[in-house]
Amino acid sequence: QVQLVESGGGLVQAGGSLRLSCAASGRTISNSGMGWFRQAPGKERVFVAAISWGGGATRYADSVKGRFTISRDNAKNTVHLQMNSLKPEDTAVYYCAARLDRVYSTRGYDYDAWGQGTQVTVSS
Repeated sequence: QVQLVESGGGLVQAGGSLRLSCAASGRTISNSGMGWFRQAPGKERVFVAAISWGGGATRYADSVKGRFTISRDNAKNTVHLQMNSLKPEDTAVYYCAARLDRVYSTRGYDYDAWGQGTQVTVSS
């Protein structure tokens, strides 16, 4: 069973940047597709970005394309989400997720393990 811990969230002004990290323990995630999801207050959790096991394939939600970049360091068992040009509508709790399959997925139910989330707040 893998445990995921997110970090790097915080309060930032619109136009600013944050870099989220997801540290995995318990097993390697080098063979896992990984994803980031977010949940804004009163809304459902939605897909943000995902990356395949080797990092060769990535996918982004239209709302973050061109502003966010997902990456991974399998040697360090970590995944990152670089968020630039942040907007107030990016405010949410951000969750890291891992799946047993090597291929990424945009669907939350395809993931087997979730972190506890990290709060990102973007002020206008």
